[in-house]
Amino acid sequence: MTSATTLLQARRIVVPANGIEFEVFEAGAGDRLALLLHGFPQHAVMWRHLVGPLAAAGYRVWAVNQRGYGATTRPVEKDAYSLEALTADVAGLIDAANPASVSLVGHDWGGFVAWVVAIRKLRPIDALVVLNIPHPLCFRRALEQEWRQKLKSAYAAFFQLPWLPERLLSARRGAGAEWLMQRAAGRDGVFSKEAMDIYRANVAAPGAASAMLNWYRAAGRDILAAEDLDEPIDAPTLVVWGLQDVALGESCLDGAERYVRDLRIERLPGVSHWTPEDAPEKVNKLILGFV
Repeated sequence: MTSATTLLQARRIVVPANGIEFEVFEAGAGDRLALLLHGFPQHAVMWRHLVGPLAAAGYRVWAVNQRGYGATTRPVEKDAYSLEALTADVAGLIDAANPASVSLVGHDWGGFVAWVVAIRKLRPIDALVVLNIPHPLCFRRALEQEWRQKLKSAYAAFFQLPWLPERLLSARRGAGAEWLMQRAAGRDGVFSKEAMDIYRANVAAPGAASAMLNWYRAAGRDILAAEDLDEPIDAPTLVVWGLQDVALGESCLDGAERYVRDLRIERLPGVSHWTPEDAPEKVNKLILGFV
């Protein structure tokens, strides 16, 4: 199997932060950190198209496997995946890197975590980039008021069930997760075989599926209940949105300008939820031009 270090063209390091150990793929050097946070049910290798260009642009790039993923510490307890824990992980990683500036980039669940780090101002952020994930309050409004978004998000209610979602995701060495991702992609060719092999092995590892689902069971609960997410974001913010997202409607973007002082939204027609892999050239150009 092709290794993640080969696909990412990066060196693998282990970074202790917030009481656990993180598997981090590092490329480039210097005191400008680009911290990349993956989504569900993926792995840091999802950033394979972006790591090299960011490093070439002068960034020290950290593509992180977040808690429960890859070789990063995988706590068993559901509450270990609370929003407070996940955002404290990012703060701890930034402290460990000790950079002069931080560009924080997140997709899917990694984007939710990035939003909240910026909202709560846990650490200074110089640029925030989120891909196919809305501001938490915009998502909450859409979920409460729009029946289409309720339908799109119904899978998250299924993920609250015990043991059955784990079985389906990890079935046949991760074939369940591959089916889910391919269905959301809507076409062939979005994921390379090498990357998909890593995703499948990732979700099929002992305890991994439960860890991934515990993000929904703990942090998802926290996102819907938090009362402190209306603080305006000071960092310049870029939202990149593939319009063919099957899980999140474009209306989730409505009202984001109320919460972000300096906001830019780029919509990508014909691109699925998996923006960094579905349209890497467009995404890289937007991100490099922004940060």
